[in-house]
Amino acid sequence: MKAISINQFGGPEVCEIQETAIPAPAAGEVLVRVAYSGINFIDVYMRNGTYARSHTYKTPLPMVIGMEASGTVEAIGDGVSDIKVDQRVAFCLSRGSYAEYVAVPAWKLVPLPGDISLEIGAAAMLQGCTAHYLSHSAFPLQRGQSCLVHAGAGGVGQLLIQFAKHLGATVFTTVSTPEKADIASSRGADHCILYRDTNFREEIMKLTSGKGVDVVYDSVGKTTIADSIRCVRRRGLCVLFGASSGVVDAIEPLALAEAGSVFFTRPHLADYMVTADEIRGRAGDLFRLVKEKRLSMTIDTVFPLADAASAHRHIEGGKTRGKLLLQVQ
Repeated sequence: MKAISINQFGGPEVCEIQETAIPAPAAGEVLVRVAYSGINFIDVYMRNGTYARSHTYKTPLPMVIGMEASGTVEAIGDGVSDIKVDQRVAFCLSRGSYAEYVAVPAWKLVPLPGDISLEIGAAAMLQGCTAHYLSHSAFPLQRGQSCLVHAGAGGVGQLLIQFAKHLGATVFTTVSTPEKADIASSRGADHCILYRDTNFREEIMKLTSGKGVDVVYDSVGKTTIADSIRCVRRRGLCVLFGASSGVVDAIEPLALAEAGSVFFTRPHLADYMVTADEIRGRAGDLFRLVKEKRLSMTIDTVFPLADAASAHRHIEGGKTRGKLLLQVQ
């Protein structure tokens, strides 16, 4: 089969299409014939070595990258009873999706409803479940609360804005251009801050009469985290869940105290997708809201599998207006 395998950590150029053996599903696993694979920043972090020391997201070299896909079941390993051959499925957080076939633990698979396309199935899982756990679990938003969502026109940002509005929160977001502000506004953002023209912390404090927001969801990292912490209300929460501008190496405890006894967390999605019930519950919410037309998902660009390097350059260049996919089959 064809797969994108990397032999060393590095830039997008290390994403090379290679011929490799089709994996055989072990006991408890399912072999999936991949239709679409999602492009996510987690793939970038695994490719460039950011997660080289991660125990949660292991990166043994050489490796086939990719952590999200949709497709059809090709074969079933021993002990799997609730998944059938030819069934349409989607998954995330199982490495190897940039390939024509991938073996996946059965408990991580989500059967796709008949009215959910394979494209939406691949687009929904990782970014959708990220937006879901951030807004429903890491900080369960309630009506009347407020949040700051960085990168509001990105894949997670658009979904997080929509979830926050469904839950009754006021949403502030940062974007880089007026075009992206229009996208974030169309998803329901109440206030869009052009961070290149305006100091976002000063704007947040002005718009909240000096109080700050209940929670900041920060996927940008290095360039935003200091001011993100200072945007939070007294005893509020700052959630760092990405590093599109660079990795945050450390947070000074005193900085949290001085910001108003602010709480800080740097979660992994995997810790909020621990069981089959949890995975299928989050995915079920996503698919239900999509079917009810209460959650819109934008597929930005679909690249062929061989152009994975171009897809990585696209997402790292901040060019995304939604979800990026690889078309595999």
